[in-house]
Amino acid sequence: PTPPPSPEPQHDPYLIGVGRADCTGPPAEIPLMGYANPQQTAAGIHTRLYSRAFIVDDGRRRVVFVTVDIGMVSQRLRLEVLQALQMKYGDLYRQDNVVLSGTHTHCGLGGYFQYTLFMMTSKGYIKESTQPLVNGIVKSIDIAHRNMKPGRIFRNRGDLDDSSLNRSPHSYLNNPEDERHRYKWNTDKQVVVLKFTDLDGDGIGMISWFAVHAVSMNYTNRMVSSDNMGYASCLLEQDKNPGELPGQGGFVAGFSSSNLGDVTPNTKGPHCANTGLPCDYLNSSCPVGGVSVMCQAYGPGDDMFDSTRIIGHKIYSKAKELYANAVEEVTGFLHSAHQWVNMTDVTVQINATHTVSTCKPALGHSFAAGTIDGGGDLNFTQGAVEGDPFWDGIRDLVLGKPSNQTQECHHPKPILLSTGEMNWPLPWHPQIVDVQIITIGSVAVVAVPGEMTTMSGRRLREAVQQELESEGTFRDTEVVIAGLSNVYTHYITTYEEYQVQRYEGASTIYGPHTLSAYLQKFRGLAKAIAQDRVSELPLGPQPPFFKEHLLSWMLPAPVDKTPQNTSFGDVLEQVYPVYRQVGHIVTIWSVSAHTALWATQPHTDKTFVTVEIYDNRTETWEIVHTDASWETRFHWLKGSNQQSNATIEWHIPSSAPSGSYRIRHFGHYKQWKGLQQVITAYEGASEVFRVASSFYSH
Repeated sequence: PTPPPSPEPQHDPYLIGVGRADCTGPPAEIPLMGYANPQQTAAGIHTRLYSRAFIVDDGRRRVVFVTVDIGMVSQRLRLEVLQALQMKYGDLYRQDNVVLSGTHTHCGLGGYFQYTLFMMTSKGYIKESTQPLVNGIVKSIDIAHRNMKPGRIFRNRGDLDDSSLNRSPHSYLNNPEDERHRYKWNTDKQVVVLKFTDLDGDGIGMISWFAVHAVSMNYTNRMVSSDNMGYASCLLEQDKNPGELPGQGGFVAGFSSSNLGDVTPNTKGPHCANTGLPCDYLNSSCPVGGVSVMCQAYGPGDDMFDSTRIIGHKIYSKAKELYANAVEEVTGFLHSAHQWVNMTDVTVQINATHTVSTCKPALGHSFAAGTIDGGGDLNFTQGAVEGDPFWDGIRDLVLGKPSNQTQECHHPKPILLSTGEMNWPLPWHPQIVDVQIITIGSVAVVAVPGEMTTMSGRRLREAVQQELESEGTFRDTEVVIAGLSNVYTHYITTYEEYQVQRYEGASTIYGPHTLSAYLQKFRGLAKAIAQDRVSELPLGPQPPFFKEHLLSWMLPAPVDKTPQNTSFGDVLEQVYPVYRQVGHIVTIWSVSAHTALWATQPHTDKTFVTVEIYDNRTETWEIVHTDASWETRFHWLKGSNQQSNATIEWHIPSSAPSGSYRIRHFGHYKQWKGLQQVITAYEGASEVFRVASSFYSH
């Protein structure tokens, strides 16, 4: 046998680059991605969405980690990004050394998928929402690439114990008792932080991983929002980039998702909306009204905005504390390992005599029940281990009956949608899935293509750590899971949790042995890294890139019209002359145009809204907030007869200085000029108003 490689020597400083770019897209009429409700379409902006890229180079190899304010990274999005990078950089940035991870906000635009099931819930494949995502991700990598300089990396970890709750504790309790006793909590409370500095010790960026769903904004919301994780990013970036507007400044703070599959930020827990009583423990239903939609979990705040603020602030505060105290330096070489795997046909050796296999994808009845963060509208409940003759009959009639082989493979899941056997007009679910690990010294980032539950993630971290440290080349390894990475495959529960068939188990699409298959595949990658034999890994079968039969129900933005005797940008409802500093909301109502046009225009600083203060010394207006700011809300309302309005709110913060202010609104409208459609920019402004500490100040 070959001797293990000797421990790797100390090396020169890393080259480090960080970058951030807007990837919001057009906030009008495109379904938001996350709650799978085609009626939940975008109608404005709560906060903007960003892609945040981190590049590290050790002189031999280079790795890229990108965390994006979107629901999940789809296979189509990843393939389009990799194509764009290949055209720009050749073989520098590839499928093996670039990780793309979604924060899991449920309030980003959909439409960037190529598999039929996901197209069905987001009006198809929508170029207008996909292109801003591709451009934003690539631009964030471009900026990081240009900014690379020698630097150092430090790591730290700590617990945050009041910002998450297990939303399927009944499933968790089905895991072996001795395994559960090893852990204090039924969710992972650890926050892991990487701190990036230049050689002078000045901070240039941070990545944080924490396992919680970004669903503080609920399914009634219609505004694009980065939710709790995005708010945490903005808070830390504003700390580290003083005087800069949101989305600007050199310091980049990425808050990444992790094994959040069964973890909610709605810490008041599930209650029946109609009675206020706790929901049924086993299947999250309500005695009156019955269906899952009545059972809702509530966050710690007065409303969803307040809950987003509270949870986001807690995550930010813990990360900020860990960042400030990070002194354990990360050193050592970089590695990246990647394979494509046909997840419908993985054989797993579970002991000396037995093998098991994964299945063609399928979703169970409890998938349609939804979760306590957003229940389904029909009479499905979680925990269903038997089918329903009514719904099964409709399925058989419309979509065809699942094969006996698929039903047996998925047992005890009663199959609602046998997506692996549905291929019209394109496959309903992916078969080929990415598995990937990048290591930066003693830190291993495991890119998981879906939502792992708490215990699934613990088993995976342990397995990867064992393999990495088995050869003596890695010691004291910090393994982090980057969730929602590279391709979306729903959930990954443990075998034991799968038996309970709550939402997460019903959404584990490759069957009861999905986790075992991933453990085997990720162990293989970790072993190859530990033995420095990554080049010997087979690439695996390449995923498809569909060019035909992509569905789309999105109509182009119409020609815009205004009410009689008005122009685009006219303010229909004006401001008051004076507002108090604390607790007051400034609102204007303006003639608007279809906001989808905005994304088609080349801009350096996109915003629909500015809040501006008059500077008496320079006699100029200074922008203090944009539509990326937490303090502003931009509501777009589509009216009749091709007219639309915008309502703009500024929630005055206590930090706002007294002075003279105005609010401006920007947009583009489309009109016919002869036989051509012409797009023209417009803007409007409120009257000047004062902000004062009290109504009596002069």
